[in-house]
Amino acid sequence: MEACLEPARAIKAIDRKSVHQICSGQVVLSLCTAVKELVENSIDAGATNIDIRLKEFGADLIEVSDNGDGVEEKNFKGLTLKHYTSKLQDFSDLLHVETFGFRGEALSSLCALSNLSIVTCHKTAKVGTRLLFDNNGHISQKIPQPRQQGMTVNVQQLFNTLPVRHKEFLRHIKKEYSKMVQVLQAYCIISTGIRISCTNQVGQGKKNPVISTGGCSSLKENISAVFGAKQVKSLVPFVQLSPSEAICEDYGINPANIPEKLYTITGFVSRSDHGVGRSSTDRQFFFINQRPCDPIKISKLVNEVYHMYNRHQYPFVALNICVDSECVDVNVTPDKRQILLQEEKLLLAILKTSLVQMYNSDVNKLNVNQKFHQMTVLGASEKAPQAVGSESFIHDEQEAAPVHSERNISIARLRESFSLQQSLSCRSKCSEKQGLPLQRKLHGFLTSCKRSSAQCGSRDELPPRTPDHLERDCKSSESETDSGKGSTPYSLIGSSTSEVNTPAKSSVSSDSAASSPIALLTFAEAQKRDDELKTVATICDVLIPCITESTERASSTGSCNQLLEDSHLYDNSFQGAKRTKVEGLCLDVGLSLGLRPSEKLEVDRPVEISKKTVEFPFSMSCLAEKVKLIGMQQTQQEEAQRSRRFRAQINPGDNQAAEEELRKEISKDMFATMEVLGQFNLGFIIAKHGSDLFIVDQHATDEKYNFEMLQQLTVLQGQKLIAPQNLYLTAVNETILMENMDIFKKNGFEFIINEEAPPTERVRLVSLPMSKNWTFGVQDIEELIFMLSDSPGVMCRPSRVRQMFASRACRKSVMIGTALTVNEMKKLVTHMGEIEHPWNCPHGRPTMRHLINLDMISGE
Repeated sequence: MEACLEPARAIKAIDRKSVHQICSGQVVLSLCTAVKELVENSIDAGATNIDIRLKEFGADLIEVSDNGDGVEEKNFKGLTLKHYTSKLQDFSDLLHVETFGFRGEALSSLCALSNLSIVTCHKTAKVGTRLLFDNNGHISQKIPQPRQQGMTVNVQQLFNTLPVRHKEFLRHIKKEYSKMVQVLQAYCIISTGIRISCTNQVGQGKKNPVISTGGCSSLKENISAVFGAKQVKSLVPFVQLSPSEAICEDYGINPANIPEKLYTITGFVSRSDHGVGRSSTDRQFFFINQRPCDPIKISKLVNEVYHMYNRHQYPFVALNICVDSECVDVNVTPDKRQILLQEEKLLLAILKTSLVQMYNSDVNKLNVNQKFHQMTVLGASEKAPQAVGSESFIHDEQEAAPVHSERNISIARLRESFSLQQSLSCRSKCSEKQGLPLQRKLHGFLTSCKRSSAQCGSRDELPPRTPDHLERDCKSSESETDSGKGSTPYSLIGSSTSEVNTPAKSSVSSDSAASSPIALLTFAEAQKRDDELKTVATICDVLIPCITESTERASSTGSCNQLLEDSHLYDNSFQGAKRTKVEGLCLDVGLSLGLRPSEKLEVDRPVEISKKTVEFPFSMSCLAEKVKLIGMQQTQQEEAQRSRRFRAQINPGDNQAAEEELRKEISKDMFATMEVLGQFNLGFIIAKHGSDLFIVDQHATDEKYNFEMLQQLTVLQGQKLIAPQNLYLTAVNETILMENMDIFKKNGFEFIINEEAPPTERVRLVSLPMSKNWTFGVQDIEELIFMLSDSPGVMCRPSRVRQMFASRACRKSVMIGTALTVNEMKKLVTHMGEIEHPWNCPHGRPTMRHLINLDMISGE
């Protein structure tokens, strides 16, 4: 408080020591950053053999040794000083830098954050030298020490100069270790011709191998060395294609302006078959000019395309994107993991086009033989053709094409062919039964109206239509439409999808009937007579007057379009006019409809309306008072709204907001003090706490309680295997599994551990969990390992075990429609305070929502 009351001091420069400590903490952020910087220095020095040694997962010691060029004695002084580097001379060199490091910050920052020592021997030196540095990066001790060519960097007690960060570092050391191994895997994959090995020693025990490569000459061999041969079998090489026009349009790229050979992409991705992918994104590696990075947009695109073919898994990805160094900016973040690219949209378009083509043509196929194809596609018919291609379904069902014993058929083509063949056969059968043409487009009516005047004037040649004929026509048309044999309801208003006259009694074609405006009136009049209505249908109200006025003009000009235009003008000219029923109009039209002279046709006719003007009193002062009153009411409502604790509505769109409010306002001990008021609709409990009313879903609440109890207490029984199964896990995954054996045992997995075996072969599976119809496998083990890498030692379950528990909890819970006593309802509400996450059932259904505050009702 006293410091805050002191007057403002003069602005001065921070001393160099403080600047060094502040900036160093921003360069080396974690264990993986420290190891990454040291490995990159070794690769930049031309090393072909890099050994990484950790003690206590890196908390006590990080040692990186290589056989690179070493450091000359004249460079010892600047080796660990801030911004001293041999990679750059000025800023312009940054455009052409090809090494991993270039800022000269890594070793200087490690000096400020730990106890650093270096042993180095240059190729020109006769003996090596051991250098000890203080926290400022200055040499405190220089001792000769025998060593072969190369350099060894020893980092002890990382972050010991920052007490808070050091404490957090030790508390999450295993999580930091897992992240470090994943970053190290990226360098092992991309570094061809370089042998990289890493070991970890816990306590006084022996060194446990973490990762090792043999200096392989190809990316594929490195992947096999890191993840095993099983992973390589599930991969396909990436084939780069030019972006398609459709995808270029999606990204707003002009195909004519695409630069040639700007990007060259190589690598491997997983096949899209189910079971080949991963349950997480833990094996996705992206490189730009062989520099490991985290391109968010590229990663998102690859996963989205993969989910089009395998929506439940994630692919293994190892892609190296080569581009001119002038088109890249790597100087974005301290760890250089975020990189900016020119023409990034072009890169995304190339990736999307290539991946979609790969998965469409080479991945998403079924191998089927002739017998299977006949059974599934052609059915059980004895006369089914032996053709396999989709063209045989479309063009000719009787043609037979030679088939091989096995053939690759695209699933999409297979479904399309089968559905098309089925629809064509159904249409042909319907047309043979009814003798009706196939359905035509609605615009056929307008096209037919553009014919010659002779066809348009054919209404005079129509035979007289009696009401009995019209009634039969309407009934037959309705029956065809209802039974699905007709096309659409548009057939009742003149579309050319079905004939107007019955086939037995009329030879008038459907085109002429559809093009005649009288046909519209006959159907409407027939419907009027069927229903015995005293008013004319709306279509007659609109069309009859225009027909009497426009028939002569239409016949003289020979254009039915004029008739339609007149009808539109007539309808618009009387908008807003009141209509009244008049009789005795349009005699000619009535006769053409087949009506007797004694029968009169009723139509609408506009009449003039006399309007009256009435004056009413108006006062601006009264209006101002009312506006002021409304404003005061709105202000009161807003204040009442702000004072409310629960504002979210009972709406699926407000679920997240409602849960946040409940989590904030309701504590677990409040459930025990809630008063149960009753049961609503045999499915919901109405509870009260203070002035707030809550509605509780009795089934969802009981289901969530039962689910969490099953999660905590159930120990799955394992089924012994006939022979132990090798899992071929990576060294770090083996370590995670061995440290959490009790959690795997509760989930029903049992293993044999052989400490003497080489990495990837130390763990063998001997027992799998099994529960009724649920079976589990290696994928569930990998999912558990991934979850435990983020939360070591925390009890967790694989997703399929959670699904099984959710299904059991649902079946054993109180169902909707069950009447409950007050004690039973009280028990369900109290159980909500005994579980970790009481706001949703395992299937996502909300358990409790706020109804209303009683004080608001009493206040009103």
